[in-house]
Amino acid sequence: MNSDLKIRLDRTSKMSLTEQIRTSISRAIESGTLAPGTRLPSWLDLSAQLGVSRGTVQAAYDRLSDAQMIETFRAGGTRVAPRPRAATPRHEAPEPGMFMKAYDEMHGGPNIFQLGIPAYEGLPEKLFARARSSNLLKAGGLSSLLHPDPRGEFELRREVAGYLSIARNLHCYPEQVFITAGYSSGLGLALRVLGLDGKQAWVEDPGFLVTRKALELTRLNIVPVPVDAEGIDVEYGMDHAADAALAVVTPGQQAPLGVTLSLRRRLQLLEWATARSAWIIEDDYLGELQLDGRPAPALASLDEGNRVIHIGSFSKTISPALRLGFVVAPEELIDEFSVVAATLAPAPAPVIQLATAHFIRDGHYIRRVRRLRRLYTAQRDALCAQLRMRDAEWINAGLTVLFRLPDGAPDAQIAREARAMGMAPSPLSKWFATPSRALSGLLLGVSTAPVPRLETSCRLLFELVDRFC
Repeated sequence: MNSDLKIRLDRTSKMSLTEQIRTSISRAIESGTLAPGTRLPSWLDLSAQLGVSRGTVQAAYDRLSDAQMIETFRAGGTRVAPRPRAATPRHEAPEPGMFMKAYDEMHGGPNIFQLGIPAYEGLPEKLFARARSSNLLKAGGLSSLLHPDPRGEFELRREVAGYLSIARNLHCYPEQVFITAGYSSGLGLALRVLGLDGKQAWVEDPGFLVTRKALELTRLNIVPVPVDAEGIDVEYGMDHAADAALAVVTPGQQAPLGVTLSLRRRLQLLEWATARSAWIIEDDYLGELQLDGRPAPALASLDEGNRVIHIGSFSKTISPALRLGFVVAPEELIDEFSVVAATLAPAPAPVIQLATAHFIRDGHYIRRVRRLRRLYTAQRDALCAQLRMRDAEWINAGLTVLFRLPDGAPDAQIAREARAMGMAPSPLSKWFATPSRALSGLLLGVSTAPVPRLETSCRLLFELVDRFC
């Protein structure tokens, strides 16, 4: 036993003899040298082998037993206890899956041309900090001992309802507004309420990868519907999946092509939903940040059949770090949304909600949106001027400029190379659900393209594109 276990006692060590014995046996068990069920020497035998007292060995065995590494049986003696099967050692961190790679590429940075991030210039940090601190007493007093409203703080729900009536022509009651942790949280809340497992759902093609993945995870069958100059092709959807139970659309500014859903298509979509008792989820992607002319009203503003669930967020207008958004539910679904919010998807912390409510109430939010529109218009125009100088093929796509590449050009590879150079264009091909429809291009975010950096960045980008095309 002594040679097998390699128990070597050092009587000059500060570690007690009991602990040395315990450590040696523990290591032998953990390494597999002593397999489960192996019988150990008795206290008397091991103490004789090691030249120590029986009490020293007994104390070591007691500690091993307390750690559930050995078991003592009257007739069967002392044996190694069963152990969980050791997992295969992992020498390297596992590679993220394809979806998370694409997600990380989309949400990394910030880098120039990156999508989905507001301009750093003019972030209302001081105003927001002041608003937050003014709410600490309210949120940290007696009310903090109570559970916050899972639907969201009524003060913010009231401000959101008021803002939507002005900015999006969407008239709703505060009771219809549910505060969420951003767009993804709002989408998850809506999908849980609707419970459409196994049904078909229309999605825009090209369209937002996160939306498609969310529908797949909730066991919906995706029906990619092409997008043209009028937005989602409703007739195509009806021809190929008229019995779909859901359509998810970005009618204000289509993601990623930037087109606004035409009035004709809006009415078609609403008529289809009403006739089929289907639902429409309106992702109000950049709806209020229209750079040319007045933003189109929300699709839900035309919804007399109560089939539209409107989702918005403050990620593009204040900051994605807020993780704050909202859902406007049809009146008939208020109870269902309330139950799901209370049990599965409660609103974020009250302090940040109240700060946002004050930010809107005091007029700072609407002024910030106006400033962003002016800033983004200037940055877009400067970017387009750089592209024009190089005779590039491009189109304005909302808060994005779509730089078209030749058919078959490796836009994903170009985008990866660009990231190593501090730029983050999004490859257009990755937004398509149907590979045969995919087009090559680079989506250049306007909000993260400050004018002083444009000339150098565009030169580097064109040099990179020339290497591949």
